[in-house]
Amino acid sequence: MVECPECAAAMNVASDVEQGEICMCEDCGAELEVKTTEPLKLELAPEAQEDWGQ
Repeated sequence: MVECPECAAAMNVASDVEQGEICMCEDCGAELEVKTTEPLKLELAPEAQEDWGQ
């Protein structure tokens, strides 16, 4: 169990989750990135930026 950093809801995260993996909060829909696995820490995932071929 870990707390969503956006809405503070309790989240169940798979025990085999890996650093860098993206999870979604079922309560608020926020996309969260696993920053560390020991201890388990989630942060808001960075927004995907548009690539206009530049």
